[in-house]
Amino acid sequence: MTTTRRGVWAGAAAAVALAVVLWRHRAARDVPVAGLATSRLRRSAEVAQLAGGVGVGAAVHRTRRVFATVERRETLDAEFELRTAEQVASALGGMKGALMKLGQLASFLDDAMPEPVRLALAQLQQDAPPMSAALCAQVVASELGAPPDHVFSHWDPVPLAAASIGQVHRAVTTDDRAVAVKVQYPGVAEAIGSDLANLNLVAMGLPALFPALDVPAMVGEIKARLTEELDYRHEADNQRLFAEWFAGHPNISVPGVLDELSTARVLTTELADGVRFSEMEGWSQGERNLAAETIYRFVFRSLYGLGAFNGDPHPGNYLFRPGGQVTFLDFGLVKRLTPTEVDLCFAMVRGAVIRHDPASVRRACEDAGFIARGAPVSDERVAEYMGIFWEPVRTDGVTTITAAWASEVARRYLEGRSEFGDVLEYASLPASFVVLQRINLGLLALLGRLQATGNWRRVAEELWPTAGPPSTAMGRAEAQWWAATHGAGR
Repeated sequence: MTTTRRGVWAGAAAAVALAVVLWRHRAARDVPVAGLATSRLRRSAEVAQLAGGVGVGAAVHRTRRVFATVERRETLDAEFELRTAEQVASALGGMKGALMKLGQLASFLDDAMPEPVRLALAQLQQDAPPMSAALCAQVVASELGAPPDHVFSHWDPVPLAAASIGQVHRAVTTDDRAVAVKVQYPGVAEAIGSDLANLNLVAMGLPALFPALDVPAMVGEIKARLTEELDYRHEADNQRLFAEWFAGHPNISVPGVLDELSTARVLTTELADGVRFSEMEGWSQGERNLAAETIYRFVFRSLYGLGAFNGDPHPGNYLFRPGGQVTFLDFGLVKRLTPTEVDLCFAMVRGAVIRHDPASVRRACEDAGFIARGAPVSDERVAEYMGIFWEPVRTDGVTTITAAWASEVARRYLEGRSEFGDVLEYASLPASFVVLQRINLGLLALLGRLQATGNWRRVAEELWPTAGPPSTAMGRAEAQWWAATHGAGR
């Protein structure tokens, strides 16, 4: 059986195992809101039903393969993968909440998954099943005091996008401003609360891969960030922060917030234009490189300059225009780091990339909490394990970030590859850096999909606290913006 096929069977087995864990720990009676299952009981049951369906389909598929020719088996395998992926995408899309977010992440994080599977799950990035127009109007009326066709001079009942917590509609304000209105699904707060309660049970298996992992702290961080997403007032504050900080940037756009039309469950922002990631992937390599450079600059300019970053890097959160123009959407999941935590991030980069000093890499990793102090593994092994993240910036030269390499990075950190078992025994994921690792893996996956090519070392040097000189046309335009808005010093 090929590696890809093994991955399919392993995924099905994992779904069944997860369902069994959730089912055995079911609790609380179900009180569905507007058709959305909200309790641990109902949501556990839905996962169990999904896993059971996948398991039955797998059994039928195995029987059909027994009597098929080699050529026919390949066709049967592809058909099974597609049916399974569509089944999972449909179920997770209907469930919304944290489980849907898992499907969104899986759809782009590992490019090594079968293409039909990835494409089916990719529907969750922007085209999840929406709520009805009548139900959406009820939410708007309860939050803004009147139905949407009274609050706005024009309201499009067909959503632009439907995602894990809410869906977005086009509208025009009474003073003729084109806006995007995000409306939260009724009951999604209860649904995510149930998903997060089950997260404790799922996380209990993590120490098998990372014995040094502080599971309660990590789970607490995830819960805190996802809970923040449920309050659109918090998201409005985040988006306002980024919009003000990046105002006037030559390539980065963040839509402004309309406070008078925003509440805890409705968020109204300026309407942005541009194409989705899937369409931009069909542009020329030069255009894809420019888009990749803008995303890269946004992530690390935010980290080192603002001390904050958007923690939800899936393709549905970007709009693209030619020339590297990118609009960044969805600021519900934002992590703010302390100055000490930002310094620790750069200390690891300094040791691995600038000094090429394994001992200093280890010290920085120990200070940040990625490696237990005094672990009986060599400095070189620690540096090798952690160093894969910095491969594109380790040397000064043009590098192409490939999908295969990005997937290898994800697998190393998500599967606990055996060649680093000696390090993993003492490795951990500090709570304050959980979202940062999601950004690292998500960014590399996006750049890999684009086959992003450039001198990433030179671009990175511009964004590090050491503030190197501009190395590209975009960098020169950004330097002028920085000097005009943030002063000469960086």
